[in-house]
Amino acid sequence: MYRLFYSPGACSLAPHIVLEEVCRPYELELCSARNNGEGTGAPAYLSINPKGRVPALAGVPGRSGGTEGLLTEASAILLYLGRRFPEAGLLPADPSAEARCLEWLNWLSDTVHSMSLAQIWRPQRFVSDPALFSAVTDKGHANLKEQYAFIESILSDGRHWAIPQGYSVADPFLLVFWRWGGKVGLNMAKSYPAWTALTAKVVRRPPVWRALEQEGLHAEPELAGLRDLPP
Repeated sequence: MYRLFYSPGACSLAPHIVLEEVCRPYELELCSARNNGEGTGAPAYLSINPKGRVPALAGVPGRSGGTEGLLTEASAILLYLGRRFPEAGLLPADPSAEARCLEWLNWLSDTVHSMSLAQIWRPQRFVSDPALFSAVTDKGHANLKEQYAFIESILSDGRHWAIPQGYSVADPFLLVFWRWGGKVGLNMAKSYPAWTALTAKVVRRPPVWRALEQEGLHAEPELAGLRDLPP
């Protein structure tokens, strides 16, 4: 039995979706990253995961900083679940295709999330002087627009999924970032049509919709509207 520590709509949504995709028993434990992280910053959670972030997946052999059996980092969890349950077809067997999938995961996590979105949402991680927060946030918005344009250019080359070989763990991760784009004021449907078309296909998958319902995100007009688009 796996246990996923998650916060609704956070990057933990992607592993949550994949747990639904692989059809294996798991439990959810809410650990909010909102409002200054009263859940992720709580002493009880820090005693399990000193990183104080979500996602974290309990039930994976080994240890690297947290408690025994706890796996952290969204990319690592997605890669693990894809490899652990190959019958779900979420991670390609071909090494080059697998590497392309990992290329997506690393760049989205390390650059788009940890740099640009953090500059927008967490400027205090970059500078200690509050007078500089607005400059950091402005730079984050500029970085994000450049990176989102790059994502759109990749997805506009005729492929049907993040990697041409088929649906993979990279696609739920892209759903997370598509949703976040709207949260920071980007018109995703208008400015990123190829990405929006991919996201529509993702949300129409029953396992994806179950995860969205469980996190209370299914009622968001943007996601509900995508589900109703014709295939």
